[in-house]
Amino acid sequence: MKEHIIIRIVSKFFAPFIQLYAFYVIAHGDLGPGGGFQGGVILGASMILYVIAFGLDEGRKRVSQKISDIFISTGVLIYAGIGLLCILAGGAYLEYAELPLGSHHLASHLGMYGIEIGVGITVAFVMITIFFETAKKEREQ
Repeated sequence: MKEHIIIRIVSKFFAPFIQLYAFYVIAHGDLGPGGGFQGGVILGASMILYVIAFGLDEGRKRVSQKISDIFISTGVLIYAGIGLLCILAGGAYLEYAELPLGSHHLASHLGMYGIEIGVGITVAFVMITIFFETAKKEREQ
């Protein structure tokens, strides 16, 4: 893709806007369409766009396997941690209203935000990992 300068410039220009939109979808998932999964897919797609335009080696410089593994684990821990906090607070798993964060309404709202963030992080980096693994296998054949 080194000879396709327009594709590289356009993808570098649009990637931050795609990522900003992904964060918007994640943040507003509790009130409207979207959420952690959809926002995570959009966030992962922005990185995949960058890798398609600049190559696998350049993409691995931006997101190494170790960083992907850390973010995948962090997202799952956020999700599971909020669920365990709900249990420790006396509720059921992911019963956000039982979180000790003030009113039940505020606790539910913040609990949902946390879950959406955890799911978004996990989905984005799982997508990136699947893309890199598939591209690596294609390169080896």
